[in-house]
Amino acid sequence: MTGAAIFFQQIINGVSLGAVYALLALGFTLVYGILELINFAHFSVFMVGAFIALVVLQLFGLQGQSVILHGAALVITLLVALAITMVLFGALGVAIERYTLRPMRNVKGPMAMITTIGVSYILFNLVLLATNAQALNYPDPMPEVAYHVGGVVIRLKEILIWIVAAVLMVGLNLFVKRTKIGKAMRAVAQDAEAARMMGVDVDRVVMIAFFAGSALAGAAGMIFGLYYNFTQYSIGYTAGLRAFTAAVLGGIGNVPGAMLGGIVIGLIETLGSQYIAARWADVIIFSILIGTLVFRPAGLLGMLAPNRS
Repeated sequence: MTGAAIFFQQIINGVSLGAVYALLALGFTLVYGILELINFAHFSVFMVGAFIALVVLQLFGLQGQSVILHGAALVITLLVALAITMVLFGALGVAIERYTLRPMRNVKGPMAMITTIGVSYILFNLVLLATNAQALNYPDPMPEVAYHVGGVVIRLKEILIWIVAAVLMVGLNLFVKRTKIGKAMRAVAQDAEAARMMGVDVDRVVMIAFFAGSALAGAAGMIFGLYYNFTQYSIGYTAGLRAFTAAVLGGIGNVPGAMLGGIVIGLIETLGSQYIAARWADVIIFSILIGTLVFRPAGLLGMLAPNRS
């Protein structure tokens, strides 16, 4: 491959990886925008999502690399599996909020954040014990269809990932901006007490935010598994930290910022690995996190807001 072809191939890889980070970052930004809480349980929700999506795909008869689907069968199977995974993990997010975080809602200090760390470790260790720390092979039902454009290879797998991720991200953005519930979410993010006095059910809004964020984490877990053809207990930590960096970079609490940050971090990871060294990827990414917090704490698209009185 020529130098230009390698560059554009890494752009393709970076956008695909960035789509996963963007979906994860949206979960962080939804919860933070409403509760000003960093939900560290989101790391492990993503990881468990990859495993449960694997089980769902196996229930559809997709085992290993041997079963290849085509046409409507491929689209319907993947969409139904994705929908089931998202509903299951939306429900998990609601359970986490209802039974571990809501009792902490009025407790000052870092107790709620520490609770999310505890939930994350519980999920992490449950999967670690259940899988005996083994990586599991993911089914690959997509046919080997690829398009060659000037030396750059674009696979069907990547095209489907872009379409699904774009639909989910745009759908969430429209949901937040155009619907009555979305308006309520924005009102609670600005001032929860004022929103409550205006008749907004704050508990319901928070529950919906956790459902949406966790559902997107489940979707990201399934996309990750299908793209890399494996899953293991450690993927939540590595992908979660990058997604958190993406949320901060874009402006945590800002939905378009989370999307942009995810794509940017994906591109930085792939291009940095190609032109510097893969072992320097984390150094580059977290240097960007520190630089953003120091020089532009509101992120690329965020705005600093006054403290609530």
